[in-house]
Amino acid sequence: MKWTDDRGGNVDDRRGSGGGSGGMIVGGGLGTLIIAAIVFFLGGDPSGILNSGSMQPSGNSGEQRELTAGEKQVGEMVDMMAKWNILTWDQIFKENGMTYSAPEVVLFENTTSSACGTAQSAMGPFYCPADQKVYMDMSFFGELQQKFGAKVTEFTVAYVLAHEVGHHVQTLLGTTQKVDALRRSGRYSEEQMNRVSVATELQADFYAGVWAKRTNDSKHILEPGDIESAIDAAEAVGDDNIQKRGQGYVNQESFTHGSSAQRKEWFMKGYNTGDIRQGDTFNQLLK
Repeated sequence: MKWTDDRGGNVDDRRGSGGGSGGMIVGGGLGTLIIAAIVFFLGGDPSGILNSGSMQPSGNSGEQRELTAGEKQVGEMVDMMAKWNILTWDQIFKENGMTYSAPEVVLFENTTSSACGTAQSAMGPFYCPADQKVYMDMSFFGELQQKFGAKVTEFTVAYVLAHEVGHHVQTLLGTTQKVDALRRSGRYSEEQMNRVSVATELQADFYAGVWAKRTNDSKHILEPGDIESAIDAAEAVGDDNIQKRGQGYVNQESFTHGSSAQRKEWFMKGYNTGDIRQGDTFNQLLK
């Protein structure tokens, strides 16, 4: 992936600040990590699990520290990617007669506070509609590679960020609110709401593909292998892959994010069309 001089991506870097929320994490060890990853990695509103579970000290004393040179470079990279998202989505919204407002991107380590509850590194990157912020602990990308078999590159990070910004786009367009109303109505079964969740997540993958196409058209950021690394990450966190690794079998009725094949399909549809209007996953999947 090629770097550019774009910066000013509305990033709040809380790393090194001492934890930010009293050093509290959900207890449960690896089991909690796997469950959280299944439910929330590249996911939507995490308030349900963020505000539940037993709380235990993380061992973080709250002391501040200086970021390493490598950590500062990662911060620069995320700032650049966040700015790319602002520039691209601002243009797409203008083309469709709308005004884009950018989310804030919060970089943290261990734990931090969010309007959806306590953000924890084990949950992976997520978007909180309540404060319209994307939360990312970069240590999760190591988990993605080690536990889910994805090859992590710089563009893997770009894809994940673009997916989360895709959830922000859904909030701006009212999709998030409609899905939340369906969930709160109590009229739909868990299986039906899982299908709605899959449509929501695949649309965010589609928006990530649109972003990749449009950003590359204007910034020429892609290098050989970049799109493949995004697809690899999308497939790694497909529900079927995670279930096979975690429980040894696949239960399609419990899918909440889509299969590996679906995640690849919708990301590539976004990338191949570059047209936000082609991403109606709800009509396609909920017939």
